[in-house]
Amino acid sequence: MDPRKLFVDERLIGSCVYCGAEPDSRDHVPSKILLDDPLPADLPVVEACSTCNGGFSLDEEYLACFLECVIAGSTDPASLARDKVKSILARKVDLAARIQACRRSAKGDRLTWEPEEKRVRDVVLKLARGHAAFELSLPQIEAPDEIQILPLAVMSAIDRGVFENAGSGKVRGWPEVGSRAFIRACAARPYADQGGPWIVVQPDRYRYTVDQDGGVRVEMVLSEYLACTVNWS
Repeated sequence: MDPRKLFVDERLIGSCVYCGAEPDSRDHVPSKILLDDPLPADLPVVEACSTCNGGFSLDEEYLACFLECVIAGSTDPASLARDKVKSILARKVDLAARIQACRRSAKGDRLTWEPEEKRVRDVVLKLARGHAAFELSLPQIEAPDEIQILPLAVMSAIDRGVFENAGSGKVRGWPEVGSRAFIRACAARPYADQGGPWIVVQPDRYRYTVDQDGGVRVEMVLSEYLACTVNWS
């Protein structure tokens, strides 16, 4: 089976995976701003309308920059590891100042950061919708039942175990015949050597998993720091 040529119910495709409108463009999932150059080959691509395709760009840029600053503990471009973020914050001093204003000092001089939650949530939901459509050929336009966004480091050992194992890699429910999830479940090429439920787009930068078991569950890990879960019952 060729994952580029899916054999699914055409009524489930042919619309913007984010809003359901007529698609006139294609969007990468995950967004390229969340990945480092050189980009991986064959990045997931979904159908989108131009409004949605460009409408999240600033929020995606914000999340990429905010996440890197949190990890580095600084907004100084010289202290950051990701070249893309260094370049953005060197050019966009207002964005750097906006992120800098989110720094908070807690007890024991421990540094915390308060993100703009709606912007982060909007990007995470966009990513989850893209992954659900790409893997399952089942666009999730409606509002999800649950969104959880939490740094891996603050999870308890039990919660971390549940999160990491939620994508069991087993067939739970019945994936749409001909979808990528169906091809993965059959261990067909090119997914035969995937080696687990997590789909690693770029090591240490982005991974995700999608399960269908009475609903749709998407999990993502950004920069091996931020754990995200989106559920549709």
